[in-house]
Amino acid sequence: MKYYLKKYWGANLAAVVLALVVCALQTGNNLLLMQTFQGIIDRDLRSFFFWMLLLAGSWFILLWVNGLQEYCQGRAVRLMNNAVRRDMTATLLAKSHTDFHEKDTGEYLSWFTNDVNQIETLAWQPFYQCVACGASAIFSAVALLTLHWSLLAAALVNVVVMMLVPQLFNKRMEKLGKDCEAGQASATGKLKDILAGYDVLRSFGREQRFRQGAAEASEQIEKPKFRLTYVKGFVSAGFGCVNIAVQMLIDVLIGILSIRGVIMQSALMGGGNLCGSLSNGIGTVAQLLLLSFSATKPYFDKITVRADDMQTEESGGLPALSSAITVDDLTFRYGDKPVLSDLSLTFQKGGKYALTGPSGCGKSTLLKLLLGWLPDYGGTIQFDGEDAHAFTPEQLQRQMSYIEQNVFLFNSTIRDNITLGETFTDEQMEKALRDSALLGDLASMPDGLDTIVGEEGGNLSGGQKQRVAIARALIHDRSILLVDEGTSALDQKNADIVEKSLLANPDLTLILVSHHLSPERKAQFTGVYDLEPAAARQQAA
Repeated sequence: MKYYLKKYWGANLAAVVLALVVCALQTGNNLLLMQTFQGIIDRDLRSFFFWMLLLAGSWFILLWVNGLQEYCQGRAVRLMNNAVRRDMTATLLAKSHTDFHEKDTGEYLSWFTNDVNQIETLAWQPFYQCVACGASAIFSAVALLTLHWSLLAAALVNVVVMMLVPQLFNKRMEKLGKDCEAGQASATGKLKDILAGYDVLRSFGREQRFRQGAAEASEQIEKPKFRLTYVKGFVSAGFGCVNIAVQMLIDVLIGILSIRGVIMQSALMGGGNLCGSLSNGIGTVAQLLLLSFSATKPYFDKITVRADDMQTEESGGLPALSSAITVDDLTFRYGDKPVLSDLSLTFQKGGKYALTGPSGCGKSTLLKLLLGWLPDYGGTIQFDGEDAHAFTPEQLQRQMSYIEQNVFLFNSTIRDNITLGETFTDEQMEKALRDSALLGDLASMPDGLDTIVGEEGGNLSGGQKQRVAIARALIHDRSILLVDEGTSALDQKNADIVEKSLLANPDLTLILVSHHLSPERKAQFTGVYDLEPAAARQQAA
């Protein structure tokens, strides 16, 4: 929390200074109110109108300064929320492929929405409340001291009580904050899952499961939030009761001092307000520091990387392949399940290779190992004699492009999904479209390359999505192309066009996963590796 307040110290300072001015004017208005009523008590009409005019002018100034303070505070909150989201993005980018996919995307979505909202509610807003209440307490203390020292002493007794009580609930509130964050993140994932299964449930007449799942997720969101809210409410009510009891004693003291003539009689009107501002201000500060701020700790703990600390460019990428990729005695398992066992393969530069075999034999896993997504394996993977472990996944992927069966497209244009925001010449674009067999599809689209593909490519067919993915891989000119059933959604004619183009590229090292290859297609490849399940290989050995 301190990091973001310091990062935008200028915006926060402007909001804080204006908050101090607001509090000073509020305290001054209390003193002006006492003077106004004293004029009534003294039956001094001239004094009454004088102080009334000053009070009215002070209120007008207060309202305008308060509006300006709200603007500056809102701007600072916007800057800090955006910084939090940038750091969340940096934290996700720093995760490995395995670590990232340990959680559902719905939970990460909750980071950027619910978590930031909770940070604003439990951190930024309470921070400004602390500033305002603290300043109000200080100004009120000064004003009380000008009236009589005993009033300040009585108010400070109330402050001591309000400082000690919140400490009893600190750990409880922190635990409730963690439970609230965990419950809402889990519920967001469940909602995403039930929404993704909408068509399946409707087609099988399981609308009740859809309603029930949504209702359960809703309750999972609301229950911990409700618990956190009502506990905070009861704790605040307890604080209020103690405060009222002390405030009554202070009012009695003011009355006695007024009757004895020690202070002006009108102090009974404004003195209580000043005592209340002092005790409430410090009590609120203590409450916010120990209750609200502690509840934000789980949200800030998720941020492990700062966007400002990330390197924008990573040096030492994988050089273009000049000889071969070699896999020696490769072994990999998911938990206790073996997938690859003592596998040795060679992929020569410019060669075209097919990986075949039954489901579960490790074809897709091998591609992910080459990409560096799964670093915990036995044996070695080398690129031109260099161990793959010497490179990060990002460095490896500077020379590799990966096309998987389930293609993801952004909800933007076909052009943007191919270029990913980079600039290419018309010749490069036309070649990528031709070699991916996408030109024919564009001819039937009214907006051509500027056609919006919809959420997750919903406006395109499965084959069109795969052709866009292939064009994306080709135009970025990677020297190694890994294709995981990347042409499975294409009809045979277009699949043949795409594969012919890939096979004819002499500079491209192609490794393609396929469940079945005809003898004619096998003959087109440099090599065909038929993988067996690890368990079968171990039995054979």
